[in-house]
Amino acid sequence: MKAFALLPPVQQVDRYLELAGLPWGPEVRDAVEAALDHLRQNTGFWSDWNREQLVVWIAERASRPRGLRRVINATGTIVHTNLGRSPFSFELLEGLSELFGGYCNLEYDLEKGQRGQRVGEAERLICRLSGAEAALFVNNNASALLLCLQAFALDKEVLLSRGEMVEIGGSFRIPDMLQTSGARLKELGTTNKTHLKDYQQAITDQTAMLLKVHRSNFKITGFTAEPSRKELVLLAQERGLIFLEDLGSGSLEPLNLGGGVEEPGLSNILAQGAPLVTASGDKLLGGPQAGLVLGRADLINQLRNHPLYRCLRCDKLTLYLLEQTLRAYSRKEISVIPTRRMLEESPDAVQARAQGVLDLLPGLGLELIQTQATPGGGALPEASLPSWALSLPGEAQARHQALRQLKLPVVGRIREGRLLLDFKTVFEGEVTLVAEAIRQVLAKG
Repeated sequence: MKAFALLPPVQQVDRYLELAGLPWGPEVRDAVEAALDHLRQNTGFWSDWNREQLVVWIAERASRPRGLRRVINATGTIVHTNLGRSPFSFELLEGLSELFGGYCNLEYDLEKGQRGQRVGEAERLICRLSGAEAALFVNNNASALLLCLQAFALDKEVLLSRGEMVEIGGSFRIPDMLQTSGARLKELGTTNKTHLKDYQQAITDQTAMLLKVHRSNFKITGFTAEPSRKELVLLAQERGLIFLEDLGSGSLEPLNLGGGVEEPGLSNILAQGAPLVTASGDKLLGGPQAGLVLGRADLINQLRNHPLYRCLRCDKLTLYLLEQTLRAYSRKEISVIPTRRMLEESPDAVQARAQGVLDLLPGLGLELIQTQATPGGGALPEASLPSWALSLPGEAQARHQALRQLKLPVVGRIREGRLLLDFKTVFEGEVTLVAEAIRQVLAKG
């Protein structure tokens, strides 16, 4: 195409980067080549530009930071699985540099002067908070479930209701997990109704486990039936089987956000006699990405000695962050756990942050509107939280793209053709940063 003749040579972009004092090097050179490829494949938006404009655009795109970087979450989704899930407060991160600037007692008992247990303090804390006899931590909840299935149900049957055949984000399916683990899935009941007798009649000498899976991101309503947790726990005990509940995004205690929507809570499930429960550490708990396995000490010890545990266990960074999160719960300092703080925050506090930005940017066509935020992370699928957002003027997709391309990207959401910045997930210290981002984007027209 004739337009391709306008594309600048790489050397011209290099000179521009050097003169402008922008980053330059092999990685930036790769980014320049990628930007040129993008222009070749998308001629529509630049066909009326001149070469100088193209050089500036390529240089700006190539000099952006790459890899993991901070963004401002203005989506209103608190546990946003694409934006790092649960954030951490500076209070919880305070000791990171001191601990990781040198060595630490990850597996060393300072009292005995010998090798110690990797998860000692975090296990002690979560057991005291949940009532579990013992606990184990792996790198995510899928790993926790995989470890339990392989340790206790390899080449054996696992009974699961058809109403709990869950698929969560990234096409992760419970039936696929069972197949991968080496366990054999045995489906029970129907989508909307599964009875205790379905479990009783399905048990054979090949059965190892009764599995209950939390419906993390959907709900079945209407003409429904399912046995209670206590009934399943008792049945497993009577037949010499293991009852395992996968809680998914579970919190420590029952969590009620109104509207009749409630998470059962790890402590509640364990109090009803469940011998094993798995959950995520980075969702409603508000900690790092981790898989939690809580329950009877004899079962946890079997998992701890299983060869697969070595492949799945957490590193020192995860254990430290988990320990700090649990310590905050133990001290009842919930305000330093951002996820829990946002879940429980009043709409008035959210409105005040949004109004703060509006006051900094008068006359720019911003509109303050009431909206609904969501917990996210596949938890509480029907729950919504009263919130406040700013609606930006102009074409929503173009405005959103411009905000995402800033040095400090701002990610919002588009609803009914409007770009909304929801302040449920914007921190107090980010108010002026959001205002400056909006100012920059609207100034470009």
